[in-house]
Amino acid sequence: MIKHIVTFKLKGPVELRKDKASQFRDALLALPGRIDCLRSMEVGLNVNPAEDWDLVLTAVVDNWEDLDTYSSHPLHLAAASIIKDCKESRACVDYIIEK
Repeated sequence: MIKHIVTFKLKGPVELRKDKASQFRDALLALPGRIDCLRSMEVGLNVNPAEDWDLVLTAVVDNWEDLDTYSSHPLHLAAASIIKDCKESRACVDYIIEK
């Protein structure tokens, strides 16, 4: 299995960042069950005001092909479009879950 962890830093006023992050979170959390290859998804909004990153997602898929399927799925792309204009940075780590 592959664990896909992505963190996002948004730009703009704090209230806009919080609003966009919340909209993005809600759209992402709607994906499991609608994208068959997603085994699980967690999304968290950063509540630590001393940190600059706004949101993190953790998704689990069975294999690299499923990660590609998820990444290019129209529903995922629609969710990503929510933060398109305010995304400052993105960092990603994908790793194999050892059993």
